Amino acid sequence: MSGAGGATTARLLLRASGGVPVDTSRVPAREAAKHELSKPMYHENDPNLLQRGLDRLWGWIGDLLSTASGAAPGGPLGLVVLVLVVIGLVAALWWRLGTPHRTVRSADAFFDDSPRSAAEHRTAAEAHAAAHRWNPAVQERTRAIVRALEERALLDPRPGRTADEAAAEAGRPLPAHATRLHAAARAFDDVTYGGRTADRQAYLDLRALDLDLETAKPLLTSAAQGAAE
Repeated sequence: MSGAGGATTARLLLRASGGVPVDTSRVPAREAAKHELSKPMYHENDPNLLQRGLDRLWGWIGDLLSTASGAAPGGPLGLVVLVLVVIGLVAALWWRLGTPHRTVRSADAFFDDSPRSAAEHRTAAEAHAAAHRWNPAVQERTRAIVRALEERALLDPRPGRTADEAAAEAGRPLPAHATRLHAAARAFDDVTYGGRTADRQAYLDLRALDLDLETAKPLLTSAAQGAAE
């Protein structure tokens, strides 16, 4: 009896002392696993914040394209055609209108702050042309044309007049040159506000117009003809 009882007692003591594993509750186990996985050694190859952001962006774009290709006629091929058409339209508008520019211009946008004569504008234009600076050469030659018309009293000196307005007003007494005057105003606007680049031929056209206008006879109105008589 004592031997059997002693063996039974020993087995009980063995179990109590840890011979049989003690169960761990779920919450402490989960916290321990989370703590272990938060160590840097487990995240050495993880993508950085920028890479994760880019991955999400490309994933969003991919989903958007997939949705669009499903809705576009012809599937993915139809979507490609639509994208090419849109790109072509944007390119055509950009070429036609030039670089977007400010719609608000200063009150005296055509001439600078220091008034100069037509001869002075011509001299500046020729200096720019000699250095192949065609944009300022075009601007100065256009200013010379308008200033010369003002000096001949074919245009009233008026601050704030634009190139288009000057061309329209000068075309009335000089109808034979109206088309070329409007072309000169367009060239001025293109290089000044439209972001275009002028070339040698554009300047030579303005120079020829300036020389022709020097000897052009204006078409007098009825009131002007009566005053002259």
